[in-house]
Amino acid sequence: GTSSLIHLGEEVDPISGKKEVRMERAREVIDLLSILEEKTKGNLTPDEESLMSRLLFTLRMKYVEKGERTR
Repeated sequence: GTSSLIHLGEEVDPISGKKEVRMERAREVIDLLSILEEKTKGNLTPDEESLMSRLLFTLRMKYVEKGERTR
């Protein structure tokens, strides 16, 4: 999740020390987390499922918001 926030420019990139928006990379991380959620369905505790669901919701909303601002 942190990686996606870095690519969305929400957090400072620890390597460059800058905030940069890289929408394609953010989308890739969100997609990977979505796959992870799907593949682990039924094998997580309720708390873990809730965390994954809330994380993906937040990242998707930030992705949409950032996409609308960069148009």
